[in-house]
Amino acid sequence: MVFGLLSVAGRRVCVMRTSKPPTSLSPSRASDFMQCPLLYRFRVIDKLPEKPSEAATRGTLVHAVLERLFDAPAGERTASRAKALVPGQWDRLLTARPELGELFAESPEGAEDTVGAEDTAGAAGERLAAWLGQAERLVERWFSLEDPTRLEPAEREFFVETELESGLRLRGVIDRVDVAPTGEVRIVDYKTGKAPRPEYAEGARFQMTFYALVVRRLKGVLPRRLQLVYLGSGEIVTYDPVEADLERVERKLLALWQAIQLATETGDWRPRPSKLCGWCDHQAVCPEFGGTPPVYPLTVPAPAVPVEAPAPG
Repeated sequence: MVFGLLSVAGRRVCVMRTSKPPTSLSPSRASDFMQCPLLYRFRVIDKLPEKPSEAATRGTLVHAVLERLFDAPAGERTASRAKALVPGQWDRLLTARPELGELFAESPEGAEDTVGAEDTAGAAGERLAAWLGQAERLVERWFSLEDPTRLEPAEREFFVETELESGLRLRGVIDRVDVAPTGEVRIVDYKTGKAPRPEYAEGARFQMTFYALVVRRLKGVLPRRLQLVYLGSGEIVTYDPVEADLERVERKLLALWQAIQLATETGDWRPRPSKLCGWCDHQAVCPEFGGTPPVYPLTVPAPAVPVEAPAPG
């Protein structure tokens, strides 16, 4: 157990952290390490808190609505019904994570400090209403891409986990799994952002092939199709994997895991600066921005002391 001082909203707070070496790998954590090893450490080893964002929370809300819609009979899966689910799913999300209410409780940047409490509450309500409206539009757009009355998912928000021969555990949550009458499997992932340009699509392909590898090992079936549904731009991107794709991603995962294990043992987690640093919550403790990381909470073996050879007698 380690106590650390962190700067949150300009205040220094004491955070109690209980850390253990990582034991598994998910698509998001693998992406973290590839993006920046130090970011992986902050999230997995140090477990530093991160402020929720409107975009990520909107994605969680939309995913919940699309999952719950399939509780209704096929003929009742309409756009109006889906949009009507948004307020209730937001309430459920707030109950599970009350801190999300802070997203709209504060005045937006640049607002005058002299605004009265009543006006501030009104502005927060307007921001929340606009945000919920954005979620409704994303949900409605989905109906132009897929017809839920013709779908009966085999799995929704499907937690998967498997262990490779090396001992590496792979885990994750698949948005939707469809199984055709002929037994063919389709893995579907919803994205509330826009489809990336082809040269930036490798991250999404890696995530979906990761899931295909896990499903292949669990079910003994190579998924026929990997489908990404981009609600932000109204596009569907598909990949039809072959065994060589799964073998390639498994080799990549093993190499990543070896690098993660080495960094865990040595405590050497190096930052990898990129344009994404501007969105990182951990600039205050990142050396690239003049910060100092928290005390490393895991034990690092002391370097071996060289033994001096005895002088010839």
